[in-house]
Amino acid sequence: MADRALVAHLLRRATFGPTAAEVDAATTAGVDATVAALLAPGTPDAGAAATPPPQLGVDPSTTVAQNATRDQRLQVQQTARDQVQTLIGWWVTRMAAAEHQFTEKLIFFWHGHWATSVQKVKSAQMMQRQLDTFRQYGQGDFGVFTKAMLRDPALIFWLDGQTNVRQAPNENLARELMELFTLGVGNYTEDDVRAGAKALTGWAIDRASVTARFVANRHDPGTKTILGTTAAFDTDSYADLLMSQPANASFLAARTWFRFGSGEPIPPGTADRLAAAYKPKRDVTALMRALFTDPEFAGTSGALVKQPVEWLVGAARQLGLRPAALTDAQRKQFVSALDGLGQVPLEPPSVGGWPADAAWLTTSSLQVRLRVAAMLAGVASQAMVDTLSGSTDAKLAALARLLVVDAWTDRTKAALVAAAADPRRLLTVGLASPEYTVS
Repeated sequence: MADRALVAHLLRRATFGPTAAEVDAATTAGVDATVAALLAPGTPDAGAAATPPPQLGVDPSTTVAQNATRDQRLQVQQTARDQVQTLIGWWVTRMAAAEHQFTEKLIFFWHGHWATSVQKVKSAQMMQRQLDTFRQYGQGDFGVFTKAMLRDPALIFWLDGQTNVRQAPNENLARELMELFTLGVGNYTEDDVRAGAKALTGWAIDRASVTARFVANRHDPGTKTILGTTAAFDTDSYADLLMSQPANASFLAARTWFRFGSGEPIPPGTADRLAAAYKPKRDVTALMRALFTDPEFAGTSGALVKQPVEWLVGAARQLGLRPAALTDAQRKQFVSALDGLGQVPLEPPSVGGWPADAAWLTTSSLQVRLRVAAMLAGVASQAMVDTLSGSTDAKLAALARLLVVDAWTDRTKAALVAAAADPRRLLTVGLASPEYTVS
């Protein structure tokens, strides 16, 4: 049997928010078995099966006639916005409903890593295709995953890859590929960016089929020198070159540590151990297993601020709320809460992805969290609320168990005691507390 606090910490990081029952089961199973089950679930995901992807239909922009009226074009734009809202609503619902929580958490991580915004792409279909790519490739060989992403129509459009032709290379995708996706700052030169852009020339997007296709006469077939190697690089051989760089392993080790371990720099020994686990097969799952079982990981409790999506979806799971079971008005309020919290899925603020840690701890964000927490407490079932009963001490202990909080500070405890007479108010304060917001 494992230490409950250690297992709770693992599950807080590897899922959107563990329930008390999940922590109980993991404590009995132990850390190693829990990590194994998180990374490779042995049973079908009933929650995911109950929330199938939406059938969005065609991209409305592909149906606009050249002589379309202004009203017709406005209707097309509205249909596209509606499709985006449908996809966002489905994804948040899936995050809360899925039983294979690490799979969903990792997809969200990759969304922040390959940060692509629908506000520029303007196609729910392409964004859905990208989420499918994350799901299909995101736990395996990162080299294969990278090649798939370099064919991803949403990423290509987001970084202007469709305008990257041999007559006028566009450097955006090559630059971000090295800086933000595979190697990190300082591990390439401007000459590498220019040559890399030439290697990526030739891709066009077909919105109707939601695919990217290679157009040979738009590609630069000549030799390029990238990272000290000269060859007739194309998309795949360029990706292979990036995967062969020592910086790739250290970069991914630091990136995953930053989101799953601590906002502080990765300890050197941990960096070496994570890189060593990843390198043989560029295996993301091996990397994450090394992270979750690293000796330094246990000491990172309280070192990360939950992102708004993590906070909201985790709260929903722990309160037994499933967006799909809410009324239309409640479900709309649930999803729109993310707008107020400052993190709407599919809309990262830049190619650098979402902010982290202290960026989410502002006075205004606290006020929003209090309002959203009150909404969540208000729709929680009476049976759930009734678990917060008994003496004041019993209520605070039950709240800590429900929200998987290890302990309350004296300051938070005073606020909880003041709210203890009203269980829903008590729940609101608990959800907005520092102990719940910081994991």
